[in-house]
Amino acid sequence: MLAFDSSATPPTTDIVAKPSRGHESYIALVWRRLRRSWTGMAGLVLVVLLLLMAIFADFFAPMDPKATDVGFAPPQVMSFHDKDGNFVFQPRVYALSDSEELDPVTFQPIVGIDYDNPRLLGFFVKGAEYRLFGLIPANRHFFGSTDGKPVHFLGTDKFGRDVLSRAIIGSRISLTIALTVVFIVTVIGTTVGMVSGYFGGTFDVWLQRFVELVLAFPQLPLYLALTSLIPVTAPTNVFLAFVIVVMSALGWAQMSREVRGKTLALARIDYVRAAMAVGATDTRIIFQHILPNVMSHVIVAVTLHIPSVVLLESFLGFLGFAVKPPLISWGLMLQDTATYSVIGSYPWILAPVGFVLVTVFAFNALGDGLRDAVDPY
Repeated sequence: MLAFDSSATPPTTDIVAKPSRGHESYIALVWRRLRRSWTGMAGLVLVVLLLLMAIFADFFAPMDPKATDVGFAPPQVMSFHDKDGNFVFQPRVYALSDSEELDPVTFQPIVGIDYDNPRLLGFFVKGAEYRLFGLIPANRHFFGSTDGKPVHFLGTDKFGRDVLSRAIIGSRISLTIALTVVFIVTVIGTTVGMVSGYFGGTFDVWLQRFVELVLAFPQLPLYLALTSLIPVTAPTNVFLAFVIVVMSALGWAQMSREVRGKTLALARIDYVRAAMAVGATDTRIIFQHILPNVMSHVIVAVTLHIPSVVLLESFLGFLGFAVKPPLISWGLMLQDTATYSVIGSYPWILAPVGFVLVTVFAFNALGDGLRDAVDPY
């Protein structure tokens, strides 16, 4: 019999435990992959800045968008030099004034630069009064002239209203329309697509025929026909709600068709059949088992659909079928560019196009980054 020596120490091993990696959620994995895409991150930063600009539009707008000054004044350039060419630390712009000479094409007074009256610039300056979120009275603006006098970084329109301020305020209406339409389209299209793909059979056949009927409508003539039905004297809120309803009614069909294709494949997966076998209701299966698996596609589709709605609103606003004054949107501002002579003489009124292009690029870049980040393969 072998004796056991209790005083002996057990042999040691040189095995070093490997550090365990913490569990990463699906959102964490998507974020890690999104950070590797510089275009996706650039789009995310621009989208956040656009949303902040729309939410705090009154604060970021340097002037009252309804205040008038010199009509069709060119942009005022910021300068670090005085009228004698000496360098100064505080930036400034020079006031604009009408001269007695007239433009031979437009017969408008030629606007000159008044070097004797510089306007100093600064941040968080006092200016036009407004109500933040429609409730809090305030008069501070992110940037502008320190003496409260008007400055026009992107010039003025034909009524002498500041283009930059109107474009910043207009982002609120344009992005609100786009986000609201996309939200309604996503809810209706995702629900219809999941229900159609899950139940299948005769119900799916007839529902898809209705979807194809909606897709078969020529959208642009139908937009113009439907928006022209509302009276011109209708309140602006009613007109805006009608435009949102029309865009949503014609935009959900494509989303439902895409979600239906995803649902047809998911409805035959083992965990869905297991849920059916244990007696789970159809509502529970659709919204707790199928919906989370189609959300990645829906999120990408949303980011790619928002630019199309922004472009559509701008186009309809340019034709006068989207937003009516006193509301301001990018499309409504582009109505001033209807003639070539105006564009040739006053090209700065095309500034809202730059805001539209930045918005389209931001959401498209974010959508491309998300499409690569949420791809499980």
